[in-house]
Amino acid sequence: MSSDQVFSRRLELGVKLAVAALFLLFPALVGFSVWRESVYQQLGQPPAQPIPFSHKHHVGDDGIDCRYCHTTVETGRFAGLPSTGICLSCHSQLYTDAGVLEPLHESERTGKPLEWRRVHNLPGFVYFDHSVHLAKGVACVECHGRVDQMPLTWRAQPLQMQWCLACHRDPVPRLRPHDQLFTPSAPRIDEADAANLARMLKLESKERRTDCSTCHR
Repeated sequence: MSSDQVFSRRLELGVKLAVAALFLLFPALVGFSVWRESVYQQLGQPPAQPIPFSHKHHVGDDGIDCRYCHTTVETGRFAGLPSTGICLSCHSQLYTDAGVLEPLHESERTGKPLEWRRVHNLPGFVYFDHSVHLAKGVACVECHGRVDQMPLTWRAQPLQMQWCLACHRDPVPRLRPHDQLFTPSAPRIDEADAANLARMLKLESKERRTDCSTCHR
């Protein structure tokens, strides 16, 4: 090492790598914070929507069935968001002059769908199928909570891996017959009836339900 060289080459390289790591770490932390906010930190907090839709009014007061708006919930992986046409099946006649519904009428005029913000959002590496869960007796309320009591919709459950696994390990207490799947106020059935229902529905084995490939494909 020459007399005028203060730092060794190895130390100089280490400093450069540390600086580069800091530059890479900052955007990574920002990205993680945004992702965590979108996935985990909305528990109990309703996100802003183009229209402040009230499940309490539509489900709790008017008794509208989940399937009227979420048309693919029994047949597809995704429940589906209501189209402008579905909303207008009522609101072409009701509250037509309400200012809060102007985005709906704007959507009708322009043909541009309303940009609803997802409340129950899962990471891209998680596979979830609504139709399978309903076919196996898991009611909407188990994941979505008492939407019939929500003036604005918020996330009722964390939807984190351990929460999902708790149900997959022991789903029986959470099962309901088909005629109660879409009734948020319906109480859970008793243990004996739930056990009988589980046998009738022929649930997958615990090993299969908790296998990594079941939710991560």
